Parts: sequence; C-alpha cells; structure tokens
Amino acid sequence: MSYIVGLTGGIGSGKSAVADLFAAHQVSVIDTDVVSHVLTAAGGAAMPPIRAAFGERMITPDGALDRAAMRAYVFAQPEARQRLEAILHPLIRAEVDRLVNAESLRSHYFYTVLVVPLLVESGTYRQRVQRIAVVDCSETTQVRRVMARNGLSQNEVERILQAQATRAERLAIADDVIENEGQLAALAPQVAQLHEKYLGLAHHVC
Repeated sequence: MSYIVGLTGGIGSGKSAVADLFAAHQVSVIDTDVVSHVLTAAGGAAMPPIRAAFGERMITPDGALDRAAMRAYVFAQPEARQRLEAILHPLIRAEVDRLVNAESLRSHYFYTVLVVPLLVESGTYRQRVQRIAVVDCSETTQVRRVMARNGLSQNEVERILQAQATRAERLAIADDVIENEGQLAALAPQVAQLHEKYLGLAHHVC
C-alpha cells in the first residue's frame, strides 16, 4: 500500500506551487481539485446528477459545470452547497481511491502526495493519509494573493475564507508545516527536506 502524505492549506496559501515541487521530485501527486474539475467537465460523471439537482442554469453551453455561477449560488445558499457536496464528494473519493491504488501497484518505493484543500473539514481524508503537511501563510497574504490571482473583491475572498477551516485549525493537525509567507523560492528547500523525510518514512512502512 502506498504511503500517503495529505497536503493542505487555505485558498491562496500556495498548495499548487508546493505540489508542483513535490512532483518535480518524481513523486506521484493526486489533487482532489483536479479530480473535481474532470468530474464536472463536459461529459464528466458528476454532470448528470448536478443537472438534475440544479437545472440548466448551472451548466455551460458545452455541458460543463458553470463554476462561477455555482460558486455564487452556493455561497448564498448553504443548503445548496450541501447538496453539491453530497453529489461531488463520494465521486471524488472513489476516483482518488482508484488513483491511489494504481500508484500503489506502480511503485513500492515512493510515496503519494494527496492534495486536499478541505482536509481539515473532511474526516474521511484524514483517515486516508499517514501524514499531514500544511502550507501556511497569514490570512492577509491569502486575501492579497487571491484578489490578484482571481480578480475577486476583498469581501468575496473573505467569504471564502470564512467557509474554510481557520489557520489555527489547520496548524493543529499538521505533522509538517511549509511556510509560504514570502517568496516562492523559499519553498524549494523546504520541500526537498520533506521529500527526503517522506522517502525514509515510506521505505520504513513499505
């Protein structure tokens, strides 16, 4: 069975940059956001139940999920968010399990990084990983980055943050913390050090 490191962090923390650095070390990286995008693309497995639950107003002309429309809708309607999660989360978990099993068969010497933005909020993923790495920065930095990256207002970003676990809650479950308050260049040596640690842990377990 593959040794799995759960990688998490709030929006704008730099999870994707860290995941890319792990991938550069020839480590398998499975990102639940990427899995979600595949499931909600045109022809994706999640689209028939989403269409049935929310109607055509949440579907783009090519048949994919209209992510902007859905984001606005679920933030205004908490019950709608629960309905969407009830559709997506089981499908995402099943696909993640399939991918992890495939990687486990491929190699017994490397570990898998499982990127889960909502790892703190989801007890199921915490049970799937052997170690948790948190990408950490201040909420002020998160807001600034997301505003610049996504073109959202400060109020919109703060609403997203309020729907996620707090910084303190993420740090409370962290086995390892990757600090990303400053320049991206500071991430590489941190990831390299953790990579060596995880190789040792994976080799010991496997």
